[in-house]
Amino acid sequence: MPSVADLIFVALLTVLVFTPLSVRLLGDAGIGWHIRTGQQILATHAIPRVDSFSSTMAGKPWFAWEWLYDVVVGQLEASLGLNGVVWFTAVAIATLFACMFRLLIARGTQIWVALALVLLAISASTIHFLARPHVVSWLFTLAWFWILDSSERECLNSHAGHRRRLWLLPPLMLVWVNLHGGFLVGFVLLGIFWLGAVGAWFGAKENRIEESLRKIAAAERTQNLTWVGFLSLVASLANPYGWRLHAHVYSYLSSRFLMDHIDEFQSPNFHGIAQKCFLVLLLITLCAVVVRSRELRMSQILTLLFAVYAGLYASRNIPVSAVLLVMVVGPLFSSRASAKGFFQRMTAVESGLRGHAWPILALLATLLIAVNGGRAGSHPLMNAHFDTKRMPVEAVNYIEENNVKGPVLSPDYWGGYLIYRLSPKLQVVLDDRHDLYGEDFFKSYLKLIHVEPGWEDFLREHESSCIILPRQSALADRLANSGAWKSIYADDVAVALVHRPTNK
Repeated sequence: MPSVADLIFVALLTVLVFTPLSVRLLGDAGIGWHIRTGQQILATHAIPRVDSFSSTMAGKPWFAWEWLYDVVVGQLEASLGLNGVVWFTAVAIATLFACMFRLLIARGTQIWVALALVLLAISASTIHFLARPHVVSWLFTLAWFWILDSSERECLNSHAGHRRRLWLLPPLMLVWVNLHGGFLVGFVLLGIFWLGAVGAWFGAKENRIEESLRKIAAAERTQNLTWVGFLSLVASLANPYGWRLHAHVYSYLSSRFLMDHIDEFQSPNFHGIAQKCFLVLLLITLCAVVVRSRELRMSQILTLLFAVYAGLYASRNIPVSAVLLVMVVGPLFSSRASAKGFFQRMTAVESGLRGHAWPILALLATLLIAVNGGRAGSHPLMNAHFDTKRMPVEAVNYIEENNVKGPVLSPDYWGGYLIYRLSPKLQVVLDDRHDLYGEDFFKSYLKLIHVEPGWEDFLREHESSCIILPRQSALADRLANSGAWKSIYADDVAVALVHRPTNK
């Protein structure tokens, strides 16, 4: 008998793999350079230290900080094509929300409340349902919070096993730091729970035996968290770049210009469906805090404040914020009544179901279909591909067929796709690795894209033999009418231009 968590996993996996949402998962061109980086690592058995995809940054230092994820998707694409990349992404997303539901039930959340909260979190997170390494980072965030929160609960209940859970964090950090820059969230959560332990330590009175025992337990927990934090920090240095990775991430995230001009770092626009679902989660959180404020521990309050701030600061943070909000708020809706009624009986049944045969079968079945080229027998079921209405697919086909020379210039949000299609034969001028190109480069690039005064300087400073631009862009019109460039291909999505030959 499948549990509700099993059904959530199966439903998400099948929807993301077998429907047009599989194309939606490939809506970010950045997966292109992730795939090619992973395949480069597999071919050379070395993690890149310098860039090889861009003509403007060739040979300059580059931090491939998500190299472990790149290796996974690179191998999957080489073996199964884009179907393999989409399958892996769908498995990660389905696992996240199935586990979230299961953990809420384990905390005593009523089944209908847990289901409603998880569905809201899924809807809010669709804003970033993309084949990129951040989806794996969501799983690590959930596991990290669960370990810290469970350890704190067990410590408060004088459970002897609370220490053992914490020592899982350094090994997790060792993997997380090589998968995605979101490992910084782990240190934020560690700091939050450390402050909670310190607050309990200094806030406990010693006029009663129970309070004295709590003070001793809080002091011990503070010490354990300090050591775990130190070991996690050491583990985070076990990456190809050592401490330089931390300095690089800080430099990137502290660049006000980049944060203000990269779309995914913009604050959410609450006119979208996903953003509205996140807003509902915020309102539910507010109501729960007002009604059950006395039951919240300091670590929970700080986690909520961090989640709300992160989600309102940048749209890309909404999925992580939704995970943390649900995991804190859900247990506040646990039933205080005896186990009577339909929903209470359903919650009890859900808690007792084990085995998870249905998710395992779905996992194996979808993998076998991907191995078989997306077909079940002779019937096609999976066809993961880049959307021809979002990416310049036909324009790149024309460039390949006619041996157009590079480097190729395109908007940054298409650069990863061009790397996927053209590397290593042709180099791009730029792509969406904003930390590589830096602030000054993108200031010049934005002048070009927006056709602002001085826009020609970018073309003079950075050689490009071919330019691919959105069909209706102002820059495409300006170049076509300049006399120096001519259009060699055009469709409803993109136009490709090359230099006109000069008469001598």
